[in-house]
Parts: sequence; structure tokens; C-alpha cells
Amino acid sequence: MSTPDELERRFTLPGAVARYDALRTRDALATPVDEDEADRGGPADLPEADALTRDESLELLALGEVIARKAGYGRQLSVRSARRAGASWSQIGAALGTSKQAAWEAHNRWIDEQAEEPGAGHWGWDAEEVSAARALAGEPDGGDTR
Repeated sequence: MSTPDELERRFTLPGAVARYDALRTRDALATPVDEDEADRGGPADLPEADALTRDESLELLALGEVIARKAGYGRQLSVRSARRAGASWSQIGAALGTSKQAAWEAHNRWIDEQAEEPGAGHWGWDAEEVSAARALAGEPDGGDTR
């Protein structure tokens, strides 16, 4: 059985998306094992595909989690880039589908994580890098001209 942790090591984001798309398309085109599309009066001109196996169905689920994780990893870097480019917290919140306050708080939690002591798989930022990140982040309102 495929787990998100195993697949995350095996696939890049584009690779995971491609595999997910292939499985999802095949799943959508497959006639369910316990149904016959023709008997239900469905379109007969649609291409047929083999139903996913149990392992492929589980892989499809795990790939969805991998894609969400991998997309999330770069989110705060993208937020930082948006701030550098002059985006306001209101604009960033709208782009993330949340409030400016929630976007700002999530970004500051990320800065806090970067400030943690280096450990396994984490290099951490020094005090100067943390200070620069906090200055760029500013406040969600109150004099923030971005």
C-alpha cells in the first residue's frame, strides 16, 4: 500500500500531479464493477477504462495528500514574494481565500518555525534573517502601506 510519506519521497510535485491525473481520469472513465453504464441508460460513446485496483485507489488518495503537502511547502515563500512585490495583507488573504489577519498569523508562525534551533532536516534562520522576515511581514494593518 502506498502512503503519503512514501510517495512524497518518490514524486516531485509535477510527477505526483501527473500520476494523480492519470489515475483520476481512469477512475472517472471506468464503469463501476457493480454497475453497467449501458443498463443505466448512460452514454455509450464514452471511452471505457479498467476500474482502479484497491492499491491504485489507495494510491490515488495518498497522492491527493502528497499534492496538498507539496503545494503547502512553498506557500509561505510565495507569501514572502508577494510582500516583496508590494502586496497588502488584504490582497494576500484574498489570494489564499482567508482574512488578512489569518494570512499574517500563518506567515508569522512560519517565521517562528524558521527561527527554531537547527535540528534534523531543519537548518533554521539566524537572528538577522528572522528580523528581516518580520520587517517584511509588517503588521496586518496599522500603518502598513503595502
